Amino acid sequence: MRTLTPLLLTDALRPLNVTLSAVRRRSGFNAVHGLADPLVISDTRGWTPAGALLDGSALPAFFDTAVQRWGAAPHAAATLAWKSYSYWLAMPAVLSWAVARRVPLVDADRVAVRFGGAPGTALVQLGLHHPQVAVLPDDPLAHVNVPGITVVPDETVLLKTLRTSLLEGHLDPLSERIRAGVKVGRRTLLGSVASGIAYAVLRSGHALHGPAPEIAGTLLDALELSDLVDIGSDEAGLPTVHRRTCCLAFTLPQPKVCSGCCLR
Repeated sequence: MRTLTPLLLTDALRPLNVTLSAVRRRSGFNAVHGLADPLVISDTRGWTPAGALLDGSALPAFFDTAVQRWGAAPHAAATLAWKSYSYWLAMPAVLSWAVARRVPLVDADRVAVRFGGAPGTALVQLGLHHPQVAVLPDDPLAHVNVPGITVVPDETVLLKTLRTSLLEGHLDPLSERIRAGVKVGRRTLLGSVASGIAYAVLRSGHALHGPAPEIAGTLLDALELSDLVDIGSDEAGLPTVHRRTCCLAFTLPQPKVCSGCCLR
């Protein structure tokens, strides 16, 4: 399908952009620095197509970025690079669903990436190009009859569309490519996807309509990832995420045990 017209593109992604701006104001630039600003890239010069990761041609450069950043061993570099990548890839899709029941498709041919260098920058930054958005029949955009808007019949199909785009069209084949080169388990990689989705929703809870833990739970159930994390609360009643797999950050030269790590 063709790209949305600029006016409709602005309308389709406005709720998401408002949410990302609210997260940025509350938590600082680093809370969203892995996403292009604006999210939709009009000029892809200097960006790498996400498909170059899936076909393996850009993976060495991506992993080298992680090695240089953390001094990680190859398998840890791959796992931590995946953790960062899957977090930023999932964030716009799940937050847009949460705030507006609109799903920007993030399959590999609609995403571009660039790798960070200096500490303090995101390890990887992602942006959308040639965007397409799935909406429900009662969405105002469902009645404009223009290319770039996909209307799905109900909430179940919308969540299935999210799963197809995020996992089947992007992360699953990337996982296979990574596991062909380094010894890391599929469950370990999916654990990072699950925790990333949970953290993205919980960290944005102040900007969402409804309880963030319930929203995160609905998404994880729909993506069949709910067995990989537990969402609870701390002594102050604030939501927490506990992983059932490890991202291998503890293997770094300066070991790190994440707040929700199973090692705790």
